[in-house]
Amino acid sequence: MNESPEPGAAIHPEHPFAAPADARDPARQLRGRLVAPVTVWTAGSGSAAAGLTVSSMLMAGGEPPTVCGLLDPDSDLAEAVGDSGQAVINVLRWPHRTIADVFAGLHPSPGGPFRTGEWSAGPVGPVLADAAAVAIVTVVEQRPMGWSSLVTATVDDIQLLDSDDDDLLAYVRGRYRTITAVRGG
Repeated sequence: MNESPEPGAAIHPEHPFAAPADARDPARQLRGRLVAPVTVWTAGSGSAAAGLTVSSMLMAGGEPPTVCGLLDPDSDLAEAVGDSGQAVINVLRWPHRTIADVFAGLHPSPGGPFRTGEWSAGPVGPVLADAAAVAIVTVVEQRPMGWSSLVTATVDDIQLLDSDDDDLLAYVRGRYRTITAVRGG
């Protein structure tokens, strides 16, 4: 009897589900080249608390300052924000990569997402204890935008909890990086 080696899986550097290069969406490739902040937006309290990792957002100065974010319209967070009209924006740092993945639905968190990290009850939603910054916002408009829901909100309060910006979490080309790594420092 001729024995052959056991079949095995070879490890390749490419993502196994990635579309071939010539079939990739150019808009998605462009978005992947834009450095994005990594935040977790939260709303609600107790068992009704919801959260979502949001990187598609921007802030405009003014009186009052305004924040715009793209939320998954089918997410629990979009529903909670629609119900309450308010949210908490938690700005993440490098040690929060797992938290970002939990709230993006990419990593398990036995007992619920708020079991990963140290969270406390905030005025309108959970607040991450060691976030780089926290903003409390009031929604002024929520409308469809592409496959997302565009939430425009005014900033009611800002807490800058950390003065070291070197470990702010950024997302670019499908990976987490620190701001220092992105700017080449």
